[in-house]
Amino acid sequence: MDVWRKKSEKWRQSVWAEIPSRLNALEVTCRRFPWTTQDIKDFVYSSLENHEGTWVMGVVGAVAEFRVLDWKSIHVECSEDTIIAYTKNGALKMLINDDVRPLNFDTTNKMAKPRVVLAVKRDRGRLPTHGGVSDLGEDQHALIAEQAKKLYDLGLNRKEARFCVRVTESASEDILNKFIGQSFEESIQKFAVSLINESPTRVVETALGRIEVQGKIPSPNENSPSGPHTHLILDHLTSKRALPVGMELPRAYLPGAIFYPAD
Repeated sequence: MDVWRKKSEKWRQSVWAEIPSRLNALEVTCRRFPWTTQDIKDFVYSSLENHEGTWVMGVVGAVAEFRVLDWKSIHVECSEDTIIAYTKNGALKMLINDDVRPLNFDTTNKMAKPRVVLAVKRDRGRLPTHGGVSDLGEDQHALIAEQAKKLYDLGLNRKEARFCVRVTESASEDILNKFIGQSFEESIQKFAVSLINESPTRVVETALGRIEVQGKIPSPNENSPSGPHTHLILDHLTSKRALPVGMELPRAYLPGAIFYPAD
């Protein structure tokens, strides 16, 4: 530290300027934003209140996207460590405390509005994992009010996220019960049509929180709606990736959510 203080400001700035290239040479692509926990809360709140982009939770091939289309259709609640947002056909909840880290993977530092990954310390605890379709009972943490609906984990068996549906007294509930314990890969083709036809509420959870999505599930040849929606793509799930290519998290973290700024 004595050497650093004794050097000129020009020399110190030259060292800072070399850091990106040195990190690239070491293949370190993940950089942490110098934000406090309050800074993270302020960023999340502002992004929702001003509908500045899209928040995504899940893993590659199984995600929920929370996007606000109209500033009149957003309602955001912020408590000590929780942010909850509601918009048409969707709701989002994040638990933001000192275990959350804001990360950047724009190694060129040229993006005017970089993507932001909110990662969670692995020590905070993982979600329960299920190797097959599972009846989780009544959803005790539902954001969107619905009459006594049961939550079913579709059995992705991923430590980073789980993909669930909330159903009640329907053909979807009946058919899901038939596949309790069977793996997602074995059963998805058998209950997919029922889920598409009934379009129950989809719930994607990570260590950071959850996104709930309502509205019609598009068939394979239809486009996703512009607002909140989900993707469940078998070919992409086979990659077993938690985050897109170019986003490699340190082992100490689990992915919570990705923010994609508006174009």
